[in-house]
Amino acid sequence: MTKKHDSMPKTSRASIPRAIWALGCVSLLMDVSSELIHSLLPVFLSTALGVSALTIGLIEGAAEATALIVKVFSGALSDYWGKRKPLALLGYGLGALSKPLFALATGAGLVFAARLIDRVGKGIRGAPRDALVADIAPPELRGAAFGLRQSLDTVGAFLGPLLAMGLMLLWADDFRAVFWVAVIPGALAVATLAFGVREPESRTGQRRVNPIRRENLSRLPGAYWTTVVVGALFALARFSEAFLILRAQQGGLPLAFMPLVLIGMNVVYALSAYPFGKLADSTSHGKLLAWGLAVLVAADATLSWSDHWTWVWAGITLWGLHMGMTQGLLATMIADVAPPDLRGTAFGFFNLVSGIAMLLASAIAGLLWDKFGASFTFMAGGVFGAMTLIVLLARGGCRSA
Repeated sequence: MTKKHDSMPKTSRASIPRAIWALGCVSLLMDVSSELIHSLLPVFLSTALGVSALTIGLIEGAAEATALIVKVFSGALSDYWGKRKPLALLGYGLGALSKPLFALATGAGLVFAARLIDRVGKGIRGAPRDALVADIAPPELRGAAFGLRQSLDTVGAFLGPLLAMGLMLLWADDFRAVFWVAVIPGALAVATLAFGVREPESRTGQRRVNPIRRENLSRLPGAYWTTVVVGALFALARFSEAFLILRAQQGGLPLAFMPLVLIGMNVVYALSAYPFGKLADSTSHGKLLAWGLAVLVAADATLSWSDHWTWVWAGITLWGLHMGMTQGLLATMIADVAPPDLRGTAFGFFNLVSGIAMLLASAIAGLLWDKFGASFTFMAGGVFGAMTLIVLLARGGCRSA
Protein backbone atom coordinates (compact mmCIF):
# COMPACT_ATOMS: atom_id res chain seq x y z
CA MET A 1 0.00 0.00 0.00
CA THR A 2 2.82 2.37 0.90
CA LYS A 3 6.54 2.22 0.95
CA LYS A 4 8.86 1.66 3.86
CA HIS A 5 12.12 3.53 3.76
CA ASP A 6 15.20 1.29 3.60
CA SER A 7 17.36 3.64 5.60
CA MET A 8 16.10 6.61 7.51
CA PRO A 9 18.14 9.45 8.97
CA LYS A 10 17.79 10.00 12.66
CA THR A 11 14.94 12.42 13.36
CA SER A 12 14.54 14.87 16.19
CA ARG A 13 12.10 17.57 17.11
CA ALA A 14 14.82 20.17 16.46
CA SER A 15 15.02 18.99 12.84
CA ILE A 16 11.40 19.88 12.13
CA PRO A 17 11.04 23.35 10.49
CA ARG A 18 9.75 26.15 12.71
CA ALA A 19 6.82 26.74 10.36
CA ILE A 20 5.53 23.26 11.23
CA TRP A 21 5.61 24.19 14.91
CA ALA A 22 3.76 27.43 14.12
CA LEU A 23 1.10 25.54 12.17
CA GLY A 24 0.79 23.18 15.11
CA CYS A 25 0.24 26.12 17.45
CA VAL A 26 -2.44 27.50 15.11
CA SER A 27 -4.20 24.13 15.26
CA LEU A 28 -3.78 24.04 19.04
CA LEU A 29 -5.42 27.44 19.53
CA MET A 30 -8.31 26.75 17.17
CA ASP A 31 -8.93 23.38 18.83
CA VAL A 32 -9.03 25.06 22.25
CA SER A 33 -11.70 27.35 20.82
CA SER A 34 -13.68 24.61 19.05
CA GLU A 35 -13.49 21.89 21.69
CA LEU A 36 -14.38 24.31 24.47
CA ILE A 37 -17.76 24.41 22.73
CA HIS A 38 -17.98 20.93 21.25
CA SER A 39 -17.23 19.14 24.53
CA LEU A 40 -20.45 20.65 25.93
CA LEU A 41 -22.54 20.85 22.76
CA PRO A 42 -24.15 17.35 22.78
CA VAL A 43 -25.30 17.83 26.38
CA PHE A 44 -26.39 21.43 25.66
CA LEU A 45 -28.49 20.16 22.76
CA SER A 46 -30.02 17.23 24.66
CA THR A 47 -30.71 18.98 28.00
CA ALA A 48 -31.08 22.71 27.34
CA LEU A 49 -32.69 22.41 23.89
CA GLY A 50 -34.36 18.96 24.11
CA VAL A 51 -32.82 17.55 20.92
CA SER A 52 -32.94 13.76 20.23
CA ALA A 53 -29.88 11.54 19.77
CA LEU A 54 -30.80 11.04 16.10
CA THR A 55 -30.86 14.80 15.53
CA ILE A 56 -27.53 15.20 17.34
CA GLY A 57 -26.08 12.47 15.13
CA LEU A 58 -27.39 14.17 12.00
CA ILE A 59 -26.06 17.58 13.07
CA GLU A 60 -22.64 16.14 13.89
CA GLY A 61 -22.49 13.98 10.79
CA ALA A 62 -23.62 16.76 8.46
CA ALA A 63 -21.22 19.25 10.03
CA GLU A 64 -18.20 16.99 9.83
CA ALA A 65 -19.10 15.77 6.36
CA THR A 66 -19.45 19.38 5.18
CA ALA A 67 -15.93 20.14 6.39
CA LEU A 68 -14.48 17.13 4.67
CA ILE A 69 -16.37 17.63 1.41
CA VAL A 70 -15.37 21.32 1.12
CA LYS A 71 -11.74 20.24 1.35
CA VAL A 72 -11.80 18.83 -2.18
CA PHE A 73 -12.49 22.26 -3.63
CA SER A 74 -10.09 24.23 -1.45
CA GLY A 75 -7.37 21.66 -2.03
CA ALA A 76 -7.79 21.81 -5.80
CA LEU A 77 -7.88 25.62 -5.70
CA SER A 78 -4.64 25.71 -3.71
CA ASP A 79 -2.99 23.53 -6.38
CA TYR A 80 -4.28 25.73 -9.21
CA TRP A 81 -3.37 28.95 -7.43
CA GLY A 82 -0.03 27.67 -6.20
CA LYS A 83 -0.70 29.16 -2.74
CA ARG A 84 -1.89 27.48 0.45
CA LYS A 85 -1.76 30.11 3.20
CA PRO A 86 -4.52 32.53 2.00
CA LEU A 87 -7.08 29.72 1.90
CA ALA A 88 -5.95 28.48 5.31
CA LEU A 89 -6.41 32.01 6.68
CA LEU A 90 -9.92 32.20 5.24
CA GLY A 91 -10.83 28.87 6.79
CA TYR A 92 -9.51 29.71 10.23
CA GLY A 93 -11.22 33.10 10.01
CA LEU A 94 -14.62 31.49 9.38
CA GLY A 95 -14.03 29.15 12.30
CA ALA A 96 -13.34 32.11 14.60
CA LEU A 97 -16.37 34.05 13.34
CA SER A 98 -18.75 31.13 13.99
CA LYS A 99 -18.06 30.96 17.73
CA PRO A 100 -20.42 33.75 18.91
CA LEU A 101 -23.37 32.02 17.21
CA PHE A 102 -23.23 29.09 19.65
CA ALA A 103 -23.59 31.47 22.61
CA LEU A 104 -26.53 33.19 20.92
CA ALA A 105 -28.39 29.99 19.92
CA THR A 106 -31.86 29.38 21.37
CA GLY A 107 -32.74 26.44 19.14
CA ALA A 108 -31.21 23.60 17.14
CA GLY A 109 -31.42 25.62 13.91
CA LEU A 110 -28.85 28.25 14.89
CA VAL A 111 -26.59 25.60 16.40
CA PHE A 112 -26.76 23.72 13.10
CA ALA A 113 -25.95 26.91 11.16
CA ALA A 114 -23.02 27.70 13.45
CA ARG A 115 -21.68 24.16 13.12
CA LEU A 116 -21.91 24.37 9.33
CA ILE A 117 -20.09 27.73 9.19
CA ASP A 118 -17.43 26.41 11.55
CA ARG A 119 -16.99 23.22 9.56
CA VAL A 120 -16.99 25.03 6.20
CA GLY A 121 -14.08 26.99 7.62
CA LYS A 122 -12.43 23.75 8.64
CA GLY A 123 -13.03 22.34 5.18
CA ILE A 124 -11.51 25.38 3.48
CA ARG A 125 -8.36 25.29 5.62
CA GLY A 126 -7.85 21.54 5.97
CA ALA A 127 -6.42 20.39 2.63
CA PRO A 128 -4.30 23.54 1.98
CA ARG A 129 -2.88 23.30 5.51
CA ASP A 130 -2.00 19.61 5.10
CA ALA A 131 -0.48 20.32 1.69
CA LEU A 132 1.49 23.20 3.26
CA VAL A 133 2.88 20.81 5.89
CA ALA A 134 3.93 18.43 3.11
CA ASP A 135 5.48 21.33 1.14
CA ILE A 136 7.50 22.55 4.13
CA ALA A 137 8.61 19.26 5.73
CA PRO A 138 11.63 17.36 4.33
CA PRO A 139 10.47 13.99 2.90
CA GLU A 140 12.46 12.00 5.48
CA LEU A 141 10.69 13.88 8.31
CA ARG A 142 7.20 13.92 6.83
CA GLY A 143 5.68 11.39 9.22
CA ALA A 144 7.20 13.15 12.23
CA ALA A 145 5.98 16.54 10.94
CA PHE A 146 2.40 15.34 10.49
CA GLY A 147 2.56 13.58 13.84
CA LEU A 148 3.82 16.73 15.57
CA ARG A 149 1.14 18.95 14.04
CA GLN A 150 -1.50 16.39 14.95
CA SER A 151 -0.12 16.12 18.48
CA LEU A 152 -0.21 19.90 19.04
CA ASP A 153 -3.70 19.98 17.51
CA THR A 154 -4.76 17.36 20.01
CA VAL A 155 -3.19 19.22 22.95
CA GLY A 156 -5.69 21.95 22.12
CA ALA A 157 -8.40 19.34 21.88
CA PHE A 158 -7.97 18.45 25.55
CA LEU A 159 -7.10 21.93 26.84
CA GLY A 160 -10.43 23.19 25.42
CA PRO A 161 -12.59 20.68 27.33
CA LEU A 162 -10.44 21.18 30.44
CA LEU A 163 -11.13 24.92 30.29
CA ALA A 164 -14.81 24.22 29.63
CA MET A 165 -15.04 22.03 32.72
CA GLY A 166 -13.39 24.64 34.93
CA LEU A 167 -15.64 27.40 33.64
CA MET A 168 -18.78 25.28 34.04
CA LEU A 169 -17.87 24.70 37.69
CA LEU A 170 -17.01 28.37 38.19
CA TRP A 171 -20.13 29.70 36.48
CA ALA A 172 -22.68 27.14 37.73
CA ASP A 173 -23.29 25.29 34.42
CA ASP A 174 -23.81 28.49 32.38
CA PHE A 175 -23.34 27.06 28.87
CA ARG A 176 -23.64 30.38 27.05
CA ALA A 177 -21.07 32.21 29.17
CA VAL A 178 -18.60 29.40 28.54
CA PHE A 179 -19.27 29.54 24.79
CA TRP A 180 -18.37 33.24 24.69
CA VAL A 181 -14.87 32.48 26.00
CA ALA A 182 -14.18 30.41 22.85
CA VAL A 183 -13.96 33.62 20.80
CA ILE A 184 -10.54 34.51 22.29
CA PRO A 185 -8.38 31.51 21.26
CA GLY A 186 -10.09 31.48 17.85
CA ALA A 187 -8.91 35.03 17.18
CA LEU A 188 -5.40 34.18 18.43
CA ALA A 189 -5.22 31.25 16.01
CA VAL A 190 -5.92 33.52 13.04
CA ALA A 191 -3.30 36.03 14.21
CA THR A 192 -0.67 33.30 14.68
CA LEU A 193 -1.17 31.99 11.16
CA ALA A 194 -1.16 35.49 9.66
CA PHE A 195 2.08 36.58 11.28
CA GLY A 196 3.87 33.36 12.27
CA VAL A 197 3.88 31.21 9.10
CA ARG A 198 5.70 32.05 5.89
CA GLU A 199 4.70 30.02 2.85
CA PRO A 200 7.49 28.60 0.66
CA GLU A 201 8.01 30.27 -2.70
CA SER A 202 5.56 28.93 -5.25
CA ARG A 203 6.77 27.19 -8.36
CA THR A 204 7.38 29.57 -11.25
CA GLY A 205 7.38 29.04 -14.98
CA GLN A 206 4.54 26.49 -14.91
CA ARG A 207 1.25 26.98 -16.72
CA ARG A 208 -1.77 26.81 -14.46
CA VAL A 209 -4.01 23.86 -15.22
CA ASN A 210 -7.22 22.58 -13.69
CA PRO A 211 -6.04 19.94 -11.16
CA ILE A 212 -9.34 18.03 -11.26
CA ARG A 213 -9.26 17.40 -15.00
CA ARG A 214 -9.21 13.73 -15.94
CA GLU A 215 -5.65 13.75 -17.21
CA ASN A 216 -4.42 15.23 -13.93
CA LEU A 217 -6.44 12.91 -11.71
CA SER A 218 -5.01 9.97 -13.70
CA ARG A 219 -1.59 10.96 -12.36
CA LEU A 220 -2.67 9.94 -8.86
CA PRO A 221 -1.29 6.40 -8.47
CA GLY A 222 -3.16 3.27 -7.45
CA ALA A 223 -1.60 3.43 -3.98
CA TYR A 224 -3.34 6.76 -3.45
CA TRP A 225 -6.79 5.43 -4.31
CA THR A 226 -6.21 2.40 -2.08
CA THR A 227 -5.48 4.78 0.80
CA VAL A 228 -8.68 6.69 -0.01
CA VAL A 229 -10.71 3.49 0.32
CA VAL A 230 -9.00 2.55 3.57
CA GLY A 231 -9.67 6.03 4.99
CA ALA A 232 -13.36 5.72 4.12
CA LEU A 233 -13.60 2.34 5.83
CA PHE A 234 -12.04 3.83 8.96
CA ALA A 235 -14.61 6.65 8.90
CA LEU A 236 -17.49 4.18 8.61
CA ALA A 237 -16.17 2.21 11.58
CA ARG A 238 -15.75 5.35 13.71
CA PHE A 239 -18.65 7.74 14.32
CA SER A 240 -18.70 11.13 16.06
CA GLU A 241 -17.11 11.51 19.49
CA ALA A 242 -20.42 13.08 20.59
CA PHE A 243 -21.58 9.53 21.31
CA LEU A 244 -18.71 9.04 23.74
CA ILE A 245 -20.03 12.02 25.70
CA LEU A 246 -23.58 10.65 25.65
CA ARG A 247 -22.31 7.26 26.86
CA ALA A 248 -20.55 8.91 29.80
CA GLN A 249 -23.75 10.82 30.58
CA GLN A 250 -25.60 7.49 30.79
CA GLY A 251 -23.03 6.38 33.35
CA GLY A 252 -23.96 9.29 35.61
CA LEU A 253 -21.17 11.78 34.85
CA PRO A 254 -22.31 15.25 36.06
CA LEU A 255 -22.85 17.96 33.46
CA ALA A 256 -19.90 20.07 34.57
CA PHE A 257 -17.56 17.10 34.15
CA MET A 258 -18.68 16.10 30.65
CA PRO A 259 -15.58 17.72 29.08
CA LEU A 260 -13.50 15.06 30.88
CA VAL A 261 -14.53 12.66 28.12
CA LEU A 262 -12.74 14.61 25.41
CA ILE A 263 -9.93 15.56 27.78
CA GLY A 264 -9.20 11.91 28.48
CA MET A 265 -9.46 10.87 24.85
CA ASN A 266 -7.30 13.71 23.60
CA VAL A 267 -4.59 13.29 26.23
CA VAL A 268 -4.03 9.78 24.90
CA TYR A 269 -4.35 11.06 21.31
CA ALA A 270 -1.80 13.83 21.87
CA LEU A 271 0.71 11.61 23.65
CA SER A 272 0.56 8.91 20.96
CA ALA A 273 0.31 10.96 17.73
CA TYR A 274 3.94 12.12 17.53
CA PRO A 275 5.57 8.77 18.48
CA PHE A 276 3.42 6.88 15.98
CA GLY A 277 3.99 9.58 13.34
CA LYS A 278 7.74 9.23 13.84
CA LEU A 279 7.40 5.44 13.71
CA ALA A 280 5.60 5.78 10.35
CA ASP A 281 8.84 7.14 8.83
CA SER A 282 10.59 3.81 9.37
CA THR A 283 8.05 0.99 9.50
CA SER A 284 5.21 -0.60 7.54
CA HIS A 285 2.20 1.65 7.17
CA GLY A 286 -0.02 -1.39 6.68
CA LYS A 287 0.93 -2.86 10.04
CA LEU A 288 0.24 0.39 11.86
CA LEU A 289 -3.15 0.71 10.16
CA ALA A 290 -4.14 -2.83 11.08
CA TRP A 291 -3.12 -2.36 14.71
CA GLY A 292 -4.97 0.96 14.85
CA LEU A 293 -8.14 -0.66 13.53
CA ALA A 294 -7.80 -3.50 16.05
CA VAL A 295 -7.61 -0.93 18.86
CA LEU A 296 -10.79 0.75 17.53
CA VAL A 297 -12.62 -2.59 17.60
CA ALA A 298 -11.48 -3.08 21.19
CA ALA A 299 -12.73 0.41 22.09
CA ASP A 300 -16.18 -0.27 20.62
CA ALA A 301 -16.40 -3.62 22.40
CA THR A 302 -15.47 -2.03 25.72
CA LEU A 303 -17.98 0.81 25.37
CA SER A 304 -20.76 -1.59 24.38
CA TRP A 305 -20.19 -3.81 27.41
CA SER A 306 -21.28 -1.43 30.16
CA ASP A 307 -21.88 2.22 31.02
CA HIS A 308 -20.00 1.81 34.32
CA TRP A 309 -17.26 4.41 34.55
CA THR A 310 -14.43 1.84 34.46
CA TRP A 311 -15.58 0.45 31.11
CA VAL A 312 -16.43 3.87 29.69
CA TRP A 313 -13.02 5.33 30.51
CA ALA A 314 -11.22 2.22 29.23
CA GLY A 315 -13.11 2.59 25.94
CA ILE A 316 -12.36 6.30 25.72
CA THR A 317 -8.66 5.61 26.30
CA LEU A 318 -8.57 2.99 23.54
CA TRP A 319 -10.46 5.37 21.23
CA GLY A 320 -7.81 8.05 21.73
CA LEU A 321 -4.99 5.55 21.15
CA HIS A 322 -6.50 4.43 17.85
CA MET A 323 -6.76 8.07 16.73
CA GLY A 324 -3.11 8.69 17.56
CA MET A 325 -2.07 5.58 15.64
CA THR A 326 -4.03 6.27 12.46
CA GLN A 327 -4.88 9.92 11.74
CA GLY A 328 -1.39 11.31 11.13
CA LEU A 329 -0.46 8.04 9.41
CA LEU A 330 -3.21 8.38 6.80
CA ALA A 331 -2.10 11.96 6.06
CA THR A 332 1.50 10.78 5.68
CA MET A 333 0.41 8.05 3.28
CA ILE A 334 -1.38 10.57 1.08
CA ALA A 335 1.60 12.95 1.09
CA ASP A 336 4.01 10.14 0.20
CA VAL A 337 2.22 9.05 -2.97
CA ALA A 338 0.65 12.28 -4.30
CA PRO A 339 2.57 14.39 -6.89
CA PRO A 340 3.69 17.69 -5.26
CA ASP A 341 1.55 19.83 -7.59
CA LEU A 342 -1.56 17.75 -6.78
CA ARG A 343 -1.18 17.45 -3.00
CA GLY A 344 -4.05 19.81 -2.21
CA THR A 345 -6.35 17.96 -4.61
CA ALA A 346 -5.20 14.59 -3.23
CA PHE A 347 -6.00 15.58 0.34
CA GLY A 348 -9.29 17.05 -0.84
CA PHE A 349 -10.55 13.90 -2.57
CA PHE A 350 -9.37 11.76 0.33
CA ASN A 351 -11.45 13.85 2.72
CA LEU A 352 -14.43 14.01 0.35
CA VAL A 353 -14.81 10.23 0.48
CA SER A 354 -14.13 10.15 4.22
CA GLY A 355 -16.71 12.91 4.74
CA ILE A 356 -19.48 10.93 3.05
CA ALA A 357 -18.54 7.90 5.14
CA MET A 358 -18.57 9.99 8.34
CA LEU A 359 -22.03 11.35 7.56
CA LEU A 360 -23.39 7.84 7.08
CA ALA A 361 -21.67 6.51 10.21
CA SER A 362 -22.96 9.28 12.52
CA ALA A 363 -26.51 9.14 11.16
CA ILE A 364 -26.64 5.36 11.52
CA ALA A 365 -25.17 5.56 15.02
CA GLY A 366 -27.85 8.06 16.08
CA LEU A 367 -30.62 5.91 14.62
CA LEU A 368 -29.34 2.76 16.33
CA TRP A 369 -28.98 4.65 19.61
CA ASP A 370 -32.60 5.84 19.53
CA LYS A 371 -34.00 2.47 18.44
CA PHE A 372 -31.84 -0.09 20.27
CA GLY A 373 -29.69 1.76 22.79
CA ALA A 374 -26.04 2.63 23.30
CA SER A 375 -24.71 -0.91 23.70
CA PHE A 376 -26.06 -1.98 20.32
CA THR A 377 -24.64 1.16 18.68
CA PHE A 378 -21.08 0.49 19.84
CA MET A 379 -21.46 -3.22 19.14
CA ALA A 380 -22.40 -2.43 15.54
CA GLY A 381 -19.36 -0.15 15.23
CA GLY A 382 -17.13 -2.93 16.52
CA VAL A 383 -18.56 -5.46 14.07
CA PHE A 384 -18.02 -3.14 11.12
CA GLY A 385 -14.50 -2.39 12.34
CA ALA A 386 -13.73 -6.10 12.60
CA MET A 387 -15.04 -6.67 9.07
CA THR A 388 -12.83 -3.83 7.82
CA LEU A 389 -9.82 -5.32 9.57
CA ILE A 390 -10.47 -8.69 7.92
CA VAL A 391 -10.64 -7.00 4.49
CA LEU A 392 -7.41 -5.12 5.20
CA LEU A 393 -5.61 -8.30 6.27
CA ALA A 394 -6.98 -10.23 3.30
CA ARG A 395 -5.53 -7.60 0.96
CA GLY A 396 -2.13 -8.01 2.55
CA GLY A 397 -2.33 -4.75 4.51
CA CYS A 398 -0.08 -6.01 7.26
CA ARG A 399 2.59 -7.06 4.78
CA SER A 400 2.63 -3.79 2.85
CA ALA A 401 5.89 -1.94 3.17
